[in-house]
Amino acid sequence: MTTPPDVTVVVAVYNTMPYLTECLNSLVKQSIGLDRLEVVAVDDGSTDDSGAELDRFAARYPGTVKVVHQANSGGPAAPSNRALELATGRYVYFIGSDDYLGREALERLVACADKNESDVVVGKMVGTNGRYVHQALYKNNDPDVSLYESALPFTLANTKLFRRELVERHKLRFPEDMPVGSDQPFTIEACVRARKISVLADYTFYYAVKRGDASNITYRANHLARLRCADAIMKHAAGLIEAGPERDAVFKRHFTWELAKLIQDDFPSLDPQTQREVCAGIATLADEYFTEALRDSMDVKRRVRIALAQRGAVAELVRAISEEAKDGAPPFLLEDGRAFARYPGFRDAALGLPDRLFEVTGEAVPRQLADGTGLVSAEWEQSGREPVLRLAVRVPVAGETDSAVLRLAPKAMPKSADKPGGRRLPTGTELPAPAGEPVRTATPDGTATVLTTTVPIRAARARLGVRAYLDVAGSTYEIPVTTRGLPLPLARRWRANVPYRVSVNANAKGRLVITTAPLWEPSPGVGRRLRRTLSRVKRKVTR
Repeated sequence: MTTPPDVTVVVAVYNTMPYLTECLNSLVKQSIGLDRLEVVAVDDGSTDDSGAELDRFAARYPGTVKVVHQANSGGPAAPSNRALELATGRYVYFIGSDDYLGREALERLVACADKNESDVVVGKMVGTNGRYVHQALYKNNDPDVSLYESALPFTLANTKLFRRELVERHKLRFPEDMPVGSDQPFTIEACVRARKISVLADYTFYYAVKRGDASNITYRANHLARLRCADAIMKHAAGLIEAGPERDAVFKRHFTWELAKLIQDDFPSLDPQTQREVCAGIATLADEYFTEALRDSMDVKRRVRIALAQRGAVAELVRAISEEAKDGAPPFLLEDGRAFARYPGFRDAALGLPDRLFEVTGEAVPRQLADGTGLVSAEWEQSGREPVLRLAVRVPVAGETDSAVLRLAPKAMPKSADKPGGRRLPTGTELPAPAGEPVRTATPDGTATVLTTTVPIRAARARLGVRAYLDVAGSTYEIPVTTRGLPLPLARRWRANVPYRVSVNANAKGRLVITTAPLWEPSPGVGRRLRRTLSRVKRKVTR
């Protein structure tokens, strides 16, 4: 009796040349060996050379590669199901036909499943050609991870190792009426029913490729098709997981990704009918599954957009998206130690949305603060011998702004703060001295504040970054002041013990920097030689 292979790799194929060749090569060259491997590839009616390439590999590896050709079904579900009917391995693994594996991937995955008696094993994935792959799950190896207490809900693709006995016992198959996301019901149910799920993060198992023409099926589906698939996924999951914290943990992914992506920057360009249908579909799901706890766990931008769609406030939603794309995040209102993002719909009596929807609750908001922080003006004032710089800086907060202040920081911002443009400071961080006591003035529309500060310039060699320090929702933020392309005053000179020069410039990132330095200073060697010369002259004079 022939020993079954350890693992069957399922490859659903439709028009993926030339990527298919690299995919298949990565399989037949696996370190697990051909005798422990089965590849079942189903050509779903390809019209390019994919079918011929599959046949070439089947002829070259007749004991390993099995190929089925069928009429096009419209998605990866049907060919994946056909391959499952033919699979004989102890485990089954799914790979996209435009992706490829690390050489030791299958050997490591099978060894982990055997050692830990795992029903599902997730190996680290990375994206190539700019394809995004969520990485939070891959911080450490974990032999027993929970679907509900980890980042696994954000990694629901079927690109995992599954024990085939689990798949067959529960008759797990892919819904064939879903053009996108058909792997999620399969993966969610497998994870719900698995005795143990393991994660391997110490090796790159899977390389997810974004095609040069972005023709991956995920990138081709329209808004309404994606909405229908999200609805099917969530209804299937709801039938497996009771309402409560565990379901919320899974559905946080769908409200954060599948639904939130329907109402991002391209939403305003949709026709009005499609906009209404998208909002109506989101409303149906939000009414059923968007619990208070789930709502509060989300970031304020996505939370507000979901709530506006749920309320059917299409005009306000379009305005919220368009304004943020054009001008950055909205300003914050600070009241009673709380912070509210002033998106359209905030305290709109006609909509009646609760303030809590707009509140910052635990998330860090450095990017949002950086979006609205910038120079208004910079000019010199003369005060005695030393120059004084008068700065006016806009910060995107209003209300209780007594703690908002400008400081001059001698150190560069950490690299981790470069992308968001600022950072939330750890409790107890020692802060630079204030640049001066600011005059705080509300902007004409009352949504922001201008900090006007006179900055005395000291005679010292220094390069100081001008930063705003803002207390928002119980956290202190350090935000670099950007010049926004405004004209800056010319450099000034003055005399202390030696002549000094001060300049106000934008650095390479457009951030405001004040630089002071002496125009010249004698070197120690010159001073010693001068003193020796004067001493010799003095001795000659006294003789």
